Amino acid sequence: MSRKNIRRRDEPLNLDDLRKCYRVLGGIYSDFGINPGSDEADRIAAITIELYQQGVRDPRQLRHIVDAARGLDLRAEVPDTIVHPIKTDIAAVDAAGNLSCN
Repeated sequence: MSRKNIRRRDEPLNLDDLRKCYRVLGGIYSDFGINPGSDEADRIAAITIELYQQGVRDPRQLRHIVDAARGLDLRAEVPDTIVHPIKTDIAAVDAAGNLSCN
């Protein structure tokens, strides 16, 4: 039986991965006044997850690249506190991959 090479990009995100992305997203949403339920928030989340799966793990670097990809204000220096929780925290991911939030 042959085993396919599975790239990190093709692997599902685990709970720790989701928490890291979630915190970066919270910082972006907060700093730019983006509603977490908006189309813009969905686009930013998709970019964040894609970059994370491609190997960008450092929160500051992830934040900077996402800001650049969306054309957000790069003239401002990225603050030291770039990660903020969104109003709800991820509590768990079930076997089907569904998130439950507090």
